Amino acid sequence: MPSQLENWASLDNLRVNARTGYEISNPGLTMNPRPVSSPISRRRFIGGVIVGSGLLFLPRFSRAVDAVAPPKKLGVALVGLGSYSTNQIGPALRLTQHCRLTGVVTGDRAKGKKWAHDYGFPEKNVFSYDTIEQIAGNPDIDVVYIVTPNSLHLEHCIAAAKSGKHVICEKPMAVSVAECDAMIAACKAAGVRLMIGYRLHYEPHHVEFARLAHDKVFGTFMRMDGANGFRMRGSKSDQSNWRVDKKLAGGGPLMDMGVYVIQAACMAKVEVAPTAVTAHFGPVTRPELFSDVEESVRWEMEFSDGAKATCLATYGDNVSRFRAESADGWARLEQPAFYYDEPLLTTSKGPVRLPKVNHQAAQMDGMALELLTGQPSRAPGEMGRRDVAIIEAIYSAAKSGQRSTVQG
Repeated sequence: MPSQLENWASLDNLRVNARTGYEISNPGLTMNPRPVSSPISRRRFIGGVIVGSGLLFLPRFSRAVDAVAPPKKLGVALVGLGSYSTNQIGPALRLTQHCRLTGVVTGDRAKGKKWAHDYGFPEKNVFSYDTIEQIAGNPDIDVVYIVTPNSLHLEHCIAAAKSGKHVICEKPMAVSVAECDAMIAACKAAGVRLMIGYRLHYEPHHVEFARLAHDKVFGTFMRMDGANGFRMRGSKSDQSNWRVDKKLAGGGPLMDMGVYVIQAACMAKVEVAPTAVTAHFGPVTRPELFSDVEESVRWEMEFSDGAKATCLATYGDNVSRFRAESADGWARLEQPAFYYDEPLLTTSKGPVRLPKVNHQAAQMDGMALELLTGQPSRAPGEMGRRDVAIIEAIYSAAKSGQRSTVQG
């Protein structure tokens, strides 16, 4: 797969706080704010992530767009009203400038009606899973965001595509490469866009980490190490959590927390996928939770230039970090590298301080701008497919004990 960064312009060093007129510049990785001496022209604004806090973040698009906000807010319908929709995406959509919540798809109509009341959209925009294709006739909805368990993504993506709406699908994209291919094909056939809910591609510290890799500020990253996970407590709610049900989740922490480490490693390699992996499952210390899926998995990714990434995904420990090294320096996303809090980005030349954003609001506004301006997506379906191919190789290697090739 070609590097996604080939679709973007060389990343601009300018970071502007639209409220204060201060910039954070990058020559020599000097991160201290300094005043902007002259007004910024409209054409200098590059389509980026405009978040609800009022901060304009400016990297990564191939052509300029006006600073003036697009005239329309895109309507978003959430498919699935579980914890992530309730506690993260829904509240974030109250902060966004370029999209808003205009509908939901749920198996509980009473819950859907409460969402309609709380978020101010009409009850006619509450759909069931059986009636999702009726969204086709609803002008309030432009984008369908799938936030259901992993094994349901294929079904809901195809239904959303048939409705003629653009699709955002939570990670992992699906439980197999074959399902990813079917989702991509359905969206192409319907003429709609497919994006994956990779929020960290819109988070300033991760975007800056990608720039360091792309611009080879420290040369080519050759050694990487990362881990991501949390400790499931073993409560009744944990035991009934769909994430420990292989039929729904497709796997354990690799499908959930491991995707972030895979993403960071590919980001460090300028979106190039590894060629092969080795892997092994960790011990099962709590069989009452982990009889169906792994408790942890360690793996090593090999890249065509000889670079290697050592990785861990776990439901047994609260850990979230990533480090990339080259001959000339290093960059580290420190705990919490991948959680919802602001990550800490440190390099061998010093710390990097960038604006704090709501991750989901930044993601939603970024994706809305991509749709409104016709820009290529930072997180297209093809990227989601790439990551599922890597996951398949890791599971194959862990089960067989043999090195596994990553299929393109």
